[in-house]
Amino acid sequence: MMILYTPLANEDIFPADQGFGNRQVVSYNGKSMYCEKKTDGTYEILQLLSTDPQDFLNQQFSPGTIISKDR
Repeated sequence: MMILYTPLANEDIFPADQGFGNRQVVSYNGKSMYCEKKTDGTYEILQLLSTDPQDFLNQQFSPGTIISKDR
């Protein structure tokens, strides 16, 4: 347990909605990645979740790349 001694309101420290509802772990081409779902149904890669160093050299798994999950 942790106690915070601060003059700030609880909502200022722990905001209720940070916009993380549209972020999820997605499997794409056999690799797991943390993505953000866009309004048009595509996904933007935020982070590749892999233990293989060669996966990080592959341009199709770079953060910021837009993918379609139905592939």
